[in-house]
Amino acid sequence: MNNNPEAIHIINNEDLQQFEYIENNELAVLTYRFYKKDIAFTHTKVPDSMKGRGIGSALAAYAFDYAQKINKKVMIFCPFVGSYFKETSGVERTD
Repeated sequence: MNNNPEAIHIINNEDLQQFEYIENNELAVLTYRFYKKDIAFTHTKVPDSMKGRGIGSALAAYAFDYAQKINKKVMIFCPFVGSYFKETSGVERTD
């Protein structure tokens, strides 16, 4: 497996409203829900076997790219996504 996040193949499972990455029959996900005119990122789960390789960050990047593509404002409920946003955007969150 290539550890480069840009090389990770993530899919949008619209039926389950989650972004998915599958490796060795294990599933990493970032779940979302649509709320009014926004998209809410609710939870990120990465199996232990995938931790420390940027999988969660790749899911978060994909999620933000998707929100921009569909022109939705983002609501962050997932602590991991909140940390990712703070680290990569340089913008402080306001709750």
